[in-house]
Amino acid sequence: MEKTILNVSGMTCGHCEKAVKNALMGVDGVASVTVNLKDGKTEVEYDAEKANVSQLKEAVEDQGYDVA
Repeated sequence: MEKTILNVSGMTCGHCEKAVKNALMGVDGVASVTVNLKDGKTEVEYDAEKANVSQLKEAVEDQGYDVA
């Protein structure tokens, strides 16, 4: 399992946090997601054989948030 931290901007509330988490959990190979709304950091644990960082970023961006 790999871990990465995504810097997500545009999250302002619990709904935003939930949308980001659900989007990432929908990516095949993602095992866990921890979203820190306050600092905009999202930690993702995933199977590198099934998913990559580009797919994770795309899933978040598809929800309308920016990933630095």
